[in-house]
Amino acid sequence: MIPTSAAAAPSESPDNTTYRGDIEVIRTPMGAVDDAVLTGQVFVDANRNSVSDGGEAGLAGVMVTNGRDVVRTDDEGRYQLPAFENMTVSITQPAGYQVPLDEHNIPQFHYNHLPEGSPELRYGGIEPTGPLPSAVNFPVVEREATASAEQSCVMAGDLQTYNRQEIEYARAGAIEDLSNRDDYAGCGALFVGDVVGDDLSLYPDVKDLLSELNGPVRFLPGNHDLDFDAPNAEHAFDTFRAQLAPEYYSYDVGDVHVIALNTVDYPCTAAEDSPEGIEEHCADPEGDPSYNGRLDEDQLAWLQSDLANVGRDKLVVVATHIGLLNYADASSPVHQVDQVKRVYELLEGRRAVAVGGHSHSIENLRAGDSAAGWRELFGVEGLPFPHITAGAISGDWYSGAIGEEGYPTAIGRDGGRPGVVTLDVEGNEFRERYTVTGEPNDVQTQLGINSPTYREWFVERQEWNDDPVGEAPELEEPLVVDRADLIHGSWLTTNFFFGSTGSTVEVSIDGGPAEEATRTQRMEGEPANVGVEYSDPYAVSQQLVHGGSLAVRTMHLWRFDLPRNLHTGHHTAEVTATDAYGREFTDVLEFEVVGRR
Repeated sequence: MIPTSAAAAPSESPDNTTYRGDIEVIRTPMGAVDDAVLTGQVFVDANRNSVSDGGEAGLAGVMVTNGRDVVRTDDEGRYQLPAFENMTVSITQPAGYQVPLDEHNIPQFHYNHLPEGSPELRYGGIEPTGPLPSAVNFPVVEREATASAEQSCVMAGDLQTYNRQEIEYARAGAIEDLSNRDDYAGCGALFVGDVVGDDLSLYPDVKDLLSELNGPVRFLPGNHDLDFDAPNAEHAFDTFRAQLAPEYYSYDVGDVHVIALNTVDYPCTAAEDSPEGIEEHCADPEGDPSYNGRLDEDQLAWLQSDLANVGRDKLVVVATHIGLLNYADASSPVHQVDQVKRVYELLEGRRAVAVGGHSHSIENLRAGDSAAGWRELFGVEGLPFPHITAGAISGDWYSGAIGEEGYPTAIGRDGGRPGVVTLDVEGNEFRERYTVTGEPNDVQTQLGINSPTYREWFVERQEWNDDPVGEAPELEEPLVVDRADLIHGSWLTTNFFFGSTGSTVEVSIDGGPAEEATRTQRMEGEPANVGVEYSDPYAVSQQLVHGGSLAVRTMHLWRFDLPRNLHTGHHTAEVTATDAYGREFTDVLEFEVVGRR
């Protein structure tokens, strides 16, 4: 047998902390002995050359999958899997080991088998792979960083760059922040879809961008990572698969099992288990195929088999692009996942957390939280475990004014600012945190005043938007209220970005006793509260002037009514936001009361 390998050059030194390399694909003139079965080995790459040299030990018990079936390697690290056209074979990186990374820090743990290659696609898809290889071998090295019970896992939402200018915005913002962190070296950073904005030719630029990170960089697909010219669902993510990762897969670090799913169904499918409204959405009158939040049957079968091989003492992180359920789109049958209850059944009794993207909002939903849309569409009365929407690196699609740091404010539809989520894990317990782009970890709130003057300006500004003439009117003196404002109702707003059920917000005016603020969306099964009364005035004052979405609904806004008898003059409000873990964050707002305007 004459081996030919796709392996990269070995690392400069076996002592390097970064293991560079590739999988080993062995081809012989005769090809595979049986083209219906793929064989291979997971081996410990002692000399780090990505080649299964004589004497290197196989690794037993590693999960290997073809996207349908899941098997474990035998005592010598060998596996056999049924083979079929258009399959992706991958391994689940075991805790205590590291698969090789390419020059962009992207893990190399899978092989695409598509003998004739993709159909003609604008962005190329997968090149012809030829006959089934004689063997596909997966090298790993031992690594203490992935064995530790203490992990920090970065979950990054919607990079979604539409052009190279936006790539530079991302570089100056969240990527600069992540390049200055070293806490996620073991678990790495997972980008939960919409890696680019439809232009898949930007993948090489994105890979160059993310090579600045200090840990493995993984991806799952979003609805803007599609090959829109694919003839069917089988090839809808071929370019993504060729450039970045399998459509779905899993990996282990410490006591954590991360499952990266593909929840984008394209072209859109309406099935018996789909909620009402999907069929009309899929039958687009313009004839332009759309997408839906859904898992196909192969992926569901794989998920069941994957979980069957995972100890019930592990923390399971279910990462998706379109979230299983979320608040921002709670009334939408499209932007949540059809088979959410089936996923819940598979995870029943496990310690789990779901992390999604897609909605460009920040959401920290706790077990038991409920929304009217979930009940009506999916029959879900309350969440069985936490669900997190990770915000977006692009924020509100890179909208808004450009700051001194070189990137837009991009304040989101919920008033949140761009940033990333980190899961800090110890054993199978975790605590989540949100890091605002360009800010230290203790920046967690945004304060404003909702007054009659602000509400009147909001209405006028919206009317101006309908027929703009001349310069856009800004809200003058947003932190000044007059007697009429106080009498007719003014309140201080606290947008607590990662606030959740179990969080509290307290306000002290001018050093007086702290009093509790009221959360405007309690997540107790009520419909979404929407409108200027539920808005974030600071965010809206930026968005209506500089462009972007409007922050008129959010599940993490607190309201504190200003006393009607405040004296004329300057005042200070000290706000203490406390999360569900007891972590306190303090912010201060200075405002003025005047007699009349």
